[in-house]
Amino acid sequence: MSAEELRLELDELRQLEGLAKRPRVQSLLANEIRNVEAKLAKATAPAPEPQAAPAPARPGLNYVTLGSFSWDQDNEKIRIYIFLEGVEQEKVETIFKPMSVDIKFHDVNGKNYRCAIPKLNKEIVPEKCKVVVKPTKVVVTLCKASKGNWLDLHFKEDKFKPSMDKEKDPMSGIMDLMKNMYEEGDEDMKRTIAKAWSDARSGKTTDSLSGLR
Repeated sequence: MSAEELRLELDELRQLEGLAKRPRVQSLLANEIRNVEAKLAKATAPAPEPQAAPAPARPGLNYVTLGSFSWDQDNEKIRIYIFLEGVEQEKVETIFKPMSVDIKFHDVNGKNYRCAIPKLNKEIVPEKCKVVVKPTKVVVTLCKASKGNWLDLHFKEDKFKPSMDKEKDPMSGIMDLMKNMYEEGDEDMKRTIAKAWSDARSGKTTDSLSGLR
């Protein structure tokens, strides 16, 4: 549903809220208004800036990809353990970004290695991240942008996002609320809702409700 459609639906819901008298009906309307406001806020939010992919390796150099490593975490940091011997601190090249990590190890026993995470599960603070070389391993410390537990290092798309908005008639929610208001209301309310309901089905909901304030 577009932002304009959401705004129209929100206007109609607020108009219905002004007509409602019974607490239960008012509560139903208030809940639906909050839901539509949340959808509208999401629809009008600026699109996030695309995250840049890790920088390409130096021209002419071949890299062995390090896809196997271990990691642990506390409330504020992620620690990645890369078991690689012969690494020199000054020959480590790092690129930390809010949602990606790219680390290259040059001239390690005649080879170049690379460990990259193109898209992290959550944001990090690049300027606080660091790499420490030890005799038998390299420890990469990532500082979390917000405290909390990570379920995974890599971002994973949610495959179970609800598709109800695409399948559900945009007007069905309002119609259900109007039906509840009709059943709960007095005679004046029933006449008002009946007219608004009739106009809604013919595409005149907004005009009808505006005239019944």
